[in-house]
Amino acid sequence: MVAALSPPRILPSGDAAITVEFSRTIDEEANRRVLALDKLVASAGLAAVTETVPTYRSLLVHYDPLQLGFDALGEKLTELALQPLPEAKAARRWRIPVAYGGENGIDLEDVAKALNITPDEVVARHVGGDYKVAMIGFTPGWSYLSGLPGSMQMSRRQNPRLLTPPGTISIGGIQTGVQCLAGPSGWHLLGRTAVRTYQLGRDPIFLLEPGDAITFAAVDEKTFAEQDRAAEAGAFVAELIAS
Repeated sequence: MVAALSPPRILPSGDAAITVEFSRTIDEEANRRVLALDKLVASAGLAAVTETVPTYRSLLVHYDPLQLGFDALGEKLTELALQPLPEAKAARRWRIPVAYGGENGIDLEDVAKALNITPDEVVARHVGGDYKVAMIGFTPGWSYLSGLPGSMQMSRRQNPRLLTPPGTISIGGIQTGVQCLAGPSGWHLLGRTAVRTYQLGRDPIFLLEPGDAITFAAVDEKTFAEQDRAAEAGAFVAELIAS
């Protein structure tokens, strides 16, 4: 017998949005329910819903309150959230090339010292992880990945940087991430990828989606430079190895 799912918390988020919260912590099962509900809401075709935003542990649902009230929509979302989870299907899997260390990963040496291992071992552990895109946010294309090996998990930097390079691959807490645009970060910078997870004028504009599986592969600086030129011209660079 399949265990009954616990109902989510239905929370108002301003006058025209609802947060459907499945957990108060980063939780793999909660994220699975978030992504499942996101698909169910899309397939339900609710006229009042204008946009959904999946996160690690909750789904933000924007809606038109003139078409459907908070209580009625909350009941419908709860009903959808309590439907049995579909069987897990094989996700799209991307292989993302990364130039680790040096100018591309200025925190690699410090991370190795903090973990009491060599920089090469840091790279080996990071490449050996099996990751999933749990959510996209903060800046366009910023992909938060679950699945960071326990041996790699460490607190974020005490002093965040005001600017970090585009394409940065970093770790923070129990997560790793793919940063598309230059921006501030308190995570530890391990390397850079030429992959543009977000690029205007390209189809698709966003390369990765929540639920996608990610594998990293180490490349040298020469390869990174070549891939960076190709990506600037619109190439995906990331390799789709399963779909």
